Amino acid sequence: MTDSIYAPRMARLADVRPMTELEKLFVVEFPDGGSLGHQPGQFVMLSIPGVGEAPISVSSSPSRSNGHFELCVRRMGDVTGALHRMKPGDVVGIRGPFGHGFPIEQMRGRDLLFAPGGLGLAPLRSLINQVLDERGSFGRVIILYGAKRPAELLFRDELEQWAARDDVEFHVTVDRGDETWTGNIGVITTLFPKITVDPRNTVAVTCGPPIMYRFVLMEMLGKGIPETQIYLSLERRMKCGVGKCGHCQINNLYCCKEGPVFTYAQIKNIPEAL
Repeated sequence: MTDSIYAPRMARLADVRPMTELEKLFVVEFPDGGSLGHQPGQFVMLSIPGVGEAPISVSSSPSRSNGHFELCVRRMGDVTGALHRMKPGDVVGIRGPFGHGFPIEQMRGRDLLFAPGGLGLAPLRSLINQVLDERGSFGRVIILYGAKRPAELLFRDELEQWAARDDVEFHVTVDRGDETWTGNIGVITTLFPKITVDPRNTVAVTCGPPIMYRFVLMEMLGKGIPETQIYLSLERRMKCGVGKCGHCQINNLYCCKEGPVFTYAQIKNIPEAL
């Protein structure tokens, strides 16, 4: 283990884009123009001097790095609150990338079913966009996305692009509509009856609030998708990123090292995991 894992690299906020009432997208770049070198599903530890450090999933695809990477961050604590007050040109510290991401090489040639909920789209966007950039290497691409309200939908421009593509099957829902909403109303599981899958050739991926997992997993298993072909990104609170503090321990697993991406087969018998 090298010192670079413990010592943050200084990075600059190249752009800050409001997305919802609580989320902003931060475009981050290193002064030397170097790449983060991440894989879809990995995370970084972001630090602000005098405030602290927090784990943040990388939202951008390695296939679209262009000398920067993107973090979609919800304002919900000291570090994220301070980050939301920062402007382009401000400096943060970055450690990582850490953890095991999605095994994209094992997904090639397969049909893919994505089912993110709420902020869970942020880490899955990295994988989705890499798949779309390499579209010919994959079978069907199905995206089911759910949020509480229309105002909480993330990456709305990209959602419209996905919906317009002939090679993507896209469905979106909200728990509660408003006067402008004309789409599906209901939780994300109400979208599953709209699709059919070839279970033997389908890899399913989900990420979202803990309460969502049980019901989405039931739908995926109900479609006949094997437990070894269902991937979850577990949103466990991590602190050090390198498996030293034990903060993210789930039984005998360390989310920051063995995860944050797991198959359902790996964690189904661990009550603390879901």
